[in-house]
Amino acid sequence: MTAGKIKVLSAVLAQDPGIGPGIGIVQHVPEKFTAAFAARLDSICPSSVREATDGDRVLPGRVLIAPGGRHMAVERDGAQYRVRTTEGERVNRHKPSVDVLFESVASCAGRNALGVIMTGMGDDGARGLHQMRTAGAQTLGQDEQSCVVHGMPAAAKQSGAVEREIPLGDIAGAIQMFAGRR
Repeated sequence: MTAGKIKVLSAVLAQDPGIGPGIGIVQHVPEKFTAAFAARLDSICPSSVREATDGDRVLPGRVLIAPGGRHMAVERDGAQYRVRTTEGERVNRHKPSVDVLFESVASCAGRNALGVIMTGMGDDGARGLHQMRTAGAQTLGQDEQSCVVHGMPAAAKQSGAVEREIPLGDIAGAIQMFAGRR
């Protein structure tokens, strides 16, 4: 885990007033680090941040981080959403994979969802974000100027998945604006 990952996510989550939409996050970090990563973010963010466990409800003011070594998907449960964590094979060389999360959100939430892809290497998330956009979700990509590594947002933009690029400093506001429209 790098300090950059905490810095980027804390820059977004620290601006969340703690009453925003339920948020699911996939980070490419080793298995033994996600609980500590979530605890660190929880200590500096108004929202409740924790490592996801199978069956957790997606709730306003709750941020669920995919456990290292397990995929995280969202499924509809009546009028609610829950996360499922599974072993599975690596996707795009990763476990957890952003594509697994985004593809599940596209299938169960569609236009009721917002997908955001931020700094990182590779193309994990591009296909799933494209599916989200096709399903009617709003999709955002972190702009190149504010990225540490623009690989993932660039791949998503190139595939047509990114509806709008925005700087890191505007992501929290875009999430709150999206939540206010629902």
